[in-house]
Amino acid sequence: MSEGERFQRLERQIGGDKLRRLRESLVTVAGLGAVGSYAVEGLARAGVGRLRLVDFDIVKPSNINRQLYALDSTVGQPKAELAGQRVRDINPACAVETLRCFIHRETMAAVLDGPPDLLIDAIDSLVPKVELLAAASQRGIPIISSMGAARRQDATLIRTGPLAQVQTCPLARVVRKRLRRLGVAVDFTCVYSLERPAALPRNEGEPEPDFLERGRRRQPLGSLPTITGIYGLMAAHEALHRLLGGL
Repeated sequence: MSEGERFQRLERQIGGDKLRRLRESLVTVAGLGAVGSYAVEGLARAGVGRLRLVDFDIVKPSNINRQLYALDSTVGQPKAELAGQRVRDINPACAVETLRCFIHRETMAAVLDGPPDLLIDAIDSLVPKVELLAAASQRGIPIISSMGAARRQDATLIRTGPLAQVQTCPLARVVRKRLRRLGVAVDFTCVYSLERPAALPRNEGEPEPDFLERGRRRQPLGSLPTITGIYGLMAAHEALHRLLGGL
């Protein structure tokens, strides 16, 4: 099947000029789990021509309930490589770069090389998330960032908007506070929920988000596959709006 045939219906929807613009765009997606995997799916099927996919982790059995690349047959395999394979299968013409690395100061230059036309942040660890958002903002890279999706149940309350205006998300509050300490503007777009997260059971405490995970286990928070998938697709949709100046 030719590339034209793959995106024929999309071209009818948005027009040839905008489809060509997508083919010329470079988007970096950081974090390829429950949210990031669906964001990549939306971008790949929309015809984005260049994707940089970043994640250090491998697929675990506990990922299967919510992550697109997690299957019985893929347990133990790197998420970045699986993501790259899937994108190439969707659109062989897409130039896919996979980076299996932790996101922190030492790897930031590679993650944001180019620079990309847009960054989708789907990281769920606080320190690398803040470092990435600060670095992208300082480089003038447009950002779509995913805030907390765990322990939400109402899909109708998911929204996109400036991080500065989010009032109901604990993760957004902490990220905003840390970025302001660094002198970083918090007016970039994020995906969030108006729903306050459900309380944890009494025998569970909040996880420790304030470290870059290298062998230490974090306590997992429950999330619905539908909610995280919607977050990812909304991030992709917002990215398309940004890349095309509206749809």
